[in-house]
Amino acid sequence: MPVVKESRQVVRKFLARPQHEGVGAVVRRSIGRFELKYFDPFLVLDEFSVSAPAGFPDHPHRGFETVTYMLQGAVTHEDFEGHKGTIEAGDLQWMTAGRGIVHSEMPAAQGTQKGLQLWINLSSKHKMIEPRYQEITREEIAEGERDGIKVRVIAGEALGAKSPIYTRTPTMYLDFTLNPGANLQQPIPRTYNAFVYILEGEGVFAESPSPRPSPPTSAHHLLLLGGSGDGLLACNKSAKPLRFILVGGEPLGEPVAQLGPFVMNTQEEIDRTVEDYENCTNGFEKAKHWRSDAAVELGY
Repeated sequence: MPVVKESRQVVRKFLARPQHEGVGAVVRRSIGRFELKYFDPFLVLDEFSVSAPAGFPDHPHRGFETVTYMLQGAVTHEDFEGHKGTIEAGDLQWMTAGRGIVHSEMPAAQGTQKGLQLWINLSSKHKMIEPRYQEITREEIAEGERDGIKVRVIAGEALGAKSPIYTRTPTMYLDFTLNPGANLQQPIPRTYNAFVYILEGEGVFAESPSPRPSPPTSAHHLLLLGGSGDGLLACNKSAKPLRFILVGGEPLGEPVAQLGPFVMNTQEEIDRTVEDYENCTNGFEKAKHWRSDAAVELGY
């Protein structure tokens, strides 16, 4: 087990409350709302819940990446390049929007579909690259297990397991489950910004050796980790499993100009992006005559 010499400390904590997004969908947004507009390089973190016919019909993106990680059910994705597929519970889609994509994300199963979507900013030199996808099924996601701890490695590496995902913005994305009594020491590159988002159970994070113990933190809380420590200490002192994601990334240190699904560096670039989208030019040419099958079927 790796040894963390100096743990990152929790510098901010808040509950991600439900809000409506898309068409009838509900998300718990923790990054990208008024309390936390941006956490370089992360733009948005949503824990989403959606049941048909609600969903995220045809919409554009430019200038960043979306990482969709399914927790329950399935979602079908379509875009104007002709790419179409379904990601199910445990599957991952890492989409680089680059210079432009228009797509839809709609429920593909009965009942409630749940998952996480993370938006990762791209540097100015990568914002106008061609769109691309990296998709991994649940069987292909690297896993590690040790001393009551299990990890699914979405990006980066942990417990001897390494993800095949290529990250243009250097990123780690780890899905941990700690059994009761388990203690975790997970290295984090010192230059990364990092956070924890709790999915199930409750745990103690970044506990310092002070005489007053830290209170446990429960599901749907986001914990921002501060300082320049080399890792995270976490433990499960409860009687039930604790599941959380640990995400970190290299800050870009660039100005951010955002208008909804468009993220650039200047307002002038945003204005040009809006013109490109409205005129179906410079990466959005195929948007002029495209509608997703889901949009046609549901009358969006």
